[in-house]
Amino acid sequence: MEESHYEALWEDREVKFDLGKNHLRPRAGEIVIDRLEAIEDTKGNNGARGRLIITNLRLIWHSVQFPKINLSVGLNTVINITKKLASSKLRGGETEALYLLTKFNSTKFEFIFTNLIPGSPKLYTTVYSVHRAYETTKLYRELKLRSAILDGKDLMLLPLEQMFERVDGVWNLSNEQGNLGLMYITNVRVVWHATPKTNFNVSVPWVQIKNLKVRNSRFGPALVIESSRSSGGYVLGFKIDPEDKLGDVLKMLLAYYETYYKKPQLGVEFVVESGGLNAGEESKALENLVDDVEIETGHQDTLAAYYSAAGGGDEGEKREIVFSETLGLAVEKPKEGFTIESLWQIN
Repeated sequence: MEESHYEALWEDREVKFDLGKNHLRPRAGEIVIDRLEAIEDTKGNNGARGRLIITNLRLIWHSVQFPKINLSVGLNTVINITKKLASSKLRGGETEALYLLTKFNSTKFEFIFTNLIPGSPKLYTTVYSVHRAYETTKLYRELKLRSAILDGKDLMLLPLEQMFERVDGVWNLSNEQGNLGLMYITNVRVVWHATPKTNFNVSVPWVQIKNLKVRNSRFGPALVIESSRSSGGYVLGFKIDPEDKLGDVLKMLLAYYETYYKKPQLGVEFVVESGGLNAGEESKALENLVDDVEIETGHQDTLAAYYSAAGGGDEGEKREIVFSETLGLAVEKPKEGFTIESLWQIN
């Protein structure tokens, strides 16, 4: 397998605005947990009635009247969830709302969602609980080095994890002499640890594996596992003797890799106690939305409406001072892609 044809996981790691059909479609393994009607995007689209779709990877809000106006907020970008008072046009004044503070590409964005149904706590409790479930299951989705993954001499299996294979006599080629250890293959990840120094280890989820192949090294033919850019772009080399065994292990990994992507296990389990989606509705929730969305471009100015008032720009960034003919003042030079005119229109 030269280059993986599977799309890198981005849904939980990015904040996106006004997405087209392809980016709104649920990826393999993405499950709709709940769908909340009558939710207002109070900060960016105050006065517009919308719908909030909560999946195991992200929050999707879209306007009911104009579905092409939408947000995708990855759960991995969320750094704070709280409740505050906000001024809602649809609720007619100050009301309790859900505040999300997120960080993406060193920029902080703030989202305010208001439940238009008075007295309903479901918005906050569901989003908070799903995010908590996401935070406690990162080993399903993130590459980890030197982590606590063993219970004595055995691999500690995750709640939804099943052991497939254990391969003895695997050398890690991360330094000049290599380290002898064990490799475990499960339905969730590939794990290697040294013996007896078990704290020298790596856990690579299938969803972060970009490439699997055998390549020549200074130690001879070696198994190479290349991780995705979002997980650090690691190139991990392993020596397995004899060469026939190396080929067998590669074939086994490729087979499990293909099997995983037919139905990825991303770890987040959450059951809505009442009022959630019935079985069979999950796949329809996003697909029905996608059918109503038209692809549009040129909405970069939308981001300005969501900048966080507390540290919204790049941290520590000092931008050039320039003269604005529009304002007749000396101002900080706008970020690339923005103009004074466009920011003024947003406000």
